[in-house]
Amino acid sequence: MAGHAYIGSFTSGGGRGLTTAAVDPGTGALTTLGAPTADVVNPSFLALSPDGGTLYAVSETDPEGAAAAFSLADPAAPALIGGPVAVQGGSPTHLAVHKGHLLTANYSAPGSVSVLAIRADGGLDVLRSVLEHEGDGPNPQRQEGPHAHAVLPDPTGRWAVSVDLGTDSLRVCELDAAIGELEIERELGLRSGIGPRHLAFHPDGRHVYVMNELDSVVTVCGWDAERGSLRPLSETRVLPEGTEGENYPSELVVSADGSFAWAANRGHNSIAVLAVHDGGERLELLDTVGCGGDWPRHLTLDPGGARLYAANERSGDVTWFDVDPATGIPKQAGSLDVPAASCVVFG
Repeated sequence: MAGHAYIGSFTSGGGRGLTTAAVDPGTGALTTLGAPTADVVNPSFLALSPDGGTLYAVSETDPEGAAAAFSLADPAAPALIGGPVAVQGGSPTHLAVHKGHLLTANYSAPGSVSVLAIRADGGLDVLRSVLEHEGDGPNPQRQEGPHAHAVLPDPTGRWAVSVDLGTDSLRVCELDAAIGELEIERELGLRSGIGPRHLAFHPDGRHVYVMNELDSVVTVCGWDAERGSLRPLSETRVLPEGTEGENYPSELVVSADGSFAWAANRGHNSIAVLAVHDGGERLELLDTVGCGGDWPRHLTLDPGGARLYAANERSGDVTWFDVDPATGIPKQAGSLDVPAASCVVFG
């Protein structure tokens, strides 16, 4: 593996914005390249365009958040294209490219998904629509209203699935690319108070894993891409039996061969190692490994799948691990200081 890593951070928490790092092809080690790009406030989540030529970032601010695009014509020096574009929603926490548009999941005021047009040069054009979520949940501190936390296209590219922590639900939407509007096709309610935060598709395209923040479990759902429907199948806890104290899982990733999944635990400060069983329908907690820092907000695999990277927000570092392909167990191999680190993507 060779290339570059792009690291988002919270500027409001002491972060320096968007950091670019070189990736050592032999060891996976990260080395900072030049000065961070500070054109966007709180670029806390990042995503690449399908062709790898543009990097998109949220600007996680409240009450009005935004999104921005960076050209990667020079991969070592991302260049802002235009300026941040308001999403008409507060605290966007996640974003994805879908059918020539950029979708953002907006956590607050109220939870919603925004659709922005993408220009031919990769830059962002006008805001085309905002789909507001409705509902609430039993947790009065976290679920007083809808809180969209992630939105992700399915592997076929037809559907977009949004995850709402405040309403304990997932919404399957179809985007009319001609007018830039999302329409909810189906909604799936999960167990009350579970607090879904992020999701990941199994490589088989038939299963979805939902990372729940308020109850430290992963929900496995069956996915019917033809109908755009979800069906809950099982739940797996991402903490060892008897674990006490607060814990707020953040991210989950699945290996390219579908044999393992890993979940980041904030509070327990660990990475849960999960084996995939029964053709993707069930997960088993094998072990937990220290995340190498404090408050792992994001977790990702390198493009080759041999290494796992954790963005530890409170300790201000990105830690990488060599993954044993037979057991799925990560072993810490190094770290890079990145204040208020929140997300890592590879280009």
